[in-house]
Amino acid sequence: MSAASLKRIIPCKKNQLIEMVLDIEKYPEFVPWCIAGKINEKRENENTIEMKGDLKVGKKFLNETYSSLILFNKSEDKIFVTNIEGPLKHLKNIWQFKEINNSTQLTFEIDFELKNNLLNTIMKKSFNFGLNKIADAFEKRAISLYK
Repeated sequence: MSAASLKRIIPCKKNQLIEMVLDIEKYPEFVPWCIAGKINEKRENENTIEMKGDLKVGKKFLNETYSSLILFNKSEDKIFVTNIEGPLKHLKNIWQFKEINNSTQLTFEIDFELKNNLLNTIMKKSFNFGLNKIADAFEKRAISLYK
């Protein structure tokens, strides 16, 4: 398994950043290696937003689609993501948002394993590079939208 966490201070309001992270259909516009994003189901109540969605990741001819359950807990300002199907054997990531003045402290944790052992080995070698590249993309997107 590959696991990591990171913290960033993003110069935008908490609700703006949460809205951006939940808008997975826009990920192909700014997230590296993301080819397509689609929400298949969405339910909202007083304290939660629950979505089922697909992300297609990779490059033109070498790509995979995985389905996830996304649960946003409004009272905790946390987004929980787990895999439903696709190339992942296991996925758990948590986005936590805390407003500090007019910025947001974002804490992101990810733990995943691919079904394909060879790809798992390759991913582990470039995991931190990829994670930081994606985190940079989210930060740049937030700045371009909200600053």
